[in-house]
Amino acid sequence: MAFSISKIDHVQVAAPKGNEEQARKFYGDLLGMKEVEKPEPLKSRGGVWFEFGAFQLHVGVEEPFSPAKKAHPAFFVNGYEALKGQLDSEGIDVKNDASIPGVERFFVFDPFGNRLEFLKEGSVK
Repeated sequence: MAFSISKIDHVQVAAPKGNEEQARKFYGDLLGMKEVEKPEPLKSRGGVWFEFGAFQLHVGVEEPFSPAKKAHPAFFVNGYEALKGQLDSEGIDVKNDASIPGVERFFVFDPFGNRLEFLKEGSVK
């Protein structure tokens, strides 16, 4: 091939219109992602963008809205047990999954019903 894909720039999840504050509380306050300003031409579309490490997660408005129940982003986590405890203390249902040998991971759903996967940093995949 004359090309190769080098890395992921961002992933996007969808949310219903008008839920930016809820996204900020979940992705920013609870998960610790830093909000970044959207480019001016895209601000009128709604939604909110976050960054973590060298990556971004975009929460985009989708109407009509339908959450992603199977498709999902997956995140390696330093402080894996602390995150699980924090999510649990906030009443978020943490679903542990041991289906891949050597991989510690769990799934949660964001406030909009989108599935998210979290893997313990250093887990073998």
